[in-house]
Amino acid sequence: MLGAGDLSMYLNNAQETAQLEEQLQGWGEVILAGDQVLRWKKPWFPGALMAATTLVFMMIYYLDPSVLTGLSCTVMLLCLSDYLVPTLAPRIFGSNKWSSEQQQRFHEICGNLVKTQRRILGWWKRLFSLKEEKPKMYFASVISSLVTVAWMGQQVHNLFLTYLIVSFLLLLPGLNQHGVISKYAGMAKREINKLLKQKEKKNE
Repeated sequence: MLGAGDLSMYLNNAQETAQLEEQLQGWGEVILAGDQVLRWKKPWFPGALMAATTLVFMMIYYLDPSVLTGLSCTVMLLCLSDYLVPTLAPRIFGSNKWSSEQQQRFHEICGNLVKTQRRILGWWKRLFSLKEEKPKMYFASVISSLVTVAWMGQQVHNLFLTYLIVSFLLLLPGLNQHGVISKYAGMAKREINKLLKQKEKKNE
């Protein structure tokens, strides 16, 4: 049985999910299409995804816009998308043809977005709790992390590093869906266990 705290959290999640579904209703068709691409529903989706990402970054590299120009263009594209997508998407995809499976998947996506938001907020709160409870550990962790990121940015071209990060994030749902991450994580775990056992035997 659910406790009072668990029940309250469940109801809050359900309420936030319903609100998010209402807010993203105009983007529903686009979200479902993007979900199919990110989860590699067809074998050529990963290649198309990487080709599109590479093309975008090649255009950025070729045009070499300033920070202000790039920021302005990005915000302009977001504003245009926010205006055009809810208007054009129903005409292109036909929202009245949604099946129960599509509606359920849209509900799952919104639920996952709510859970992800809660996890990020939870990590943020834990970080501030660490700052208050263990300031020395907080200071050492934050400084060492920032120094590492700064060093990586100095060693690798910033646009190429951004390309690698974006490519990994776009491929992550498909890798997870097809069990690639769990497969290699399991292999790494077995190798670590072997090394630990060998170390224990040597110590004996």
